[in-house]
Amino acid sequence: MALSPQHAASAPAAEPARISVVVCAYNEERYLKACLHSVLAQSRQPDQVLVVNNASTDGTRRIAERIEGVEVIDEWRRGLVRARETGRRHATGDLLVYLDADSRLPLGWLEMVERAFRRRPGLVGLSGAFRFYDWDCWGRFLVWLYDSTVAPLTHGLVHHVLGIGAVFYGGAFCVRRQALEAIGGFDTTIEFHGEDTNLGRRLTAVGTVKLTSRRPVFTSARRYHACGKRAVFRLYLRNFFSELVWHRPRDTQHVDVRVSVPGPR
Repeated sequence: MALSPQHAASAPAAEPARISVVVCAYNEERYLKACLHSVLAQSRQPDQVLVVNNASTDGTRRIAERIEGVEVIDEWRRGLVRARETGRRHATGDLLVYLDADSRLPLGWLEMVERAFRRRPGLVGLSGAFRFYDWDCWGRFLVWLYDSTVAPLTHGLVHHVLGIGAVFYGGAFCVRRQALEAIGGFDTTIEFHGEDTNLGRRLTAVGTVKLTSRRPVFTSARRYHACGKRAVFRLYLRNFFSELVWHRPRDTQHVDVRVSVPGPR
């Protein structure tokens, strides 16, 4: 049964929320260690750290196993959304944080997230801005400009005015477990592109989704390196509007940037 906004707003918030961090990883041995160390270095320590090893053929699982406090779950069916759903089923937290393996959390990020959900019981999802640690100055400027103007204006229109969806970034986000269960979890029929917009759209039906510019998460620009700025901008734009209007992403295949662009060693 769907969780109504009124139900979400009245949810109890007295007990401290447990936070589970879920990192879905397919052949991410080059990036995973830095991601996990950024999680474990947080001032607000996570209550659970899960790595969903999504049929990796490299050293992804071995690297995760070597880091104390990290639990590894295998999902042998390839696909990001399947891995996200597997993580949901194994997570024990009240708040579920999902990170891409090339993301790195800034200090204080989990503390900020916990505070936001504690202050707003009706909040069901939160995502925010990114900063790229391996991109050129022009690309970084364009993303900063987007985050400062286009993203908040678009989010205000589609979420707060029209109520049809949200600007929601899949690279690093937090969702309330109760809300995710209410919408039936992740839509595993989606191949890759548009899965974050799909989640933001469905969460909009059960509560408030917040887009924040505070404490941007660091991530890789490997998709831009592999495909080019214009192609990626067009890709994100058409899948965003396709999901909001037709409730399905436009693109059903994606470029695997893990084999297209070498990562940092």
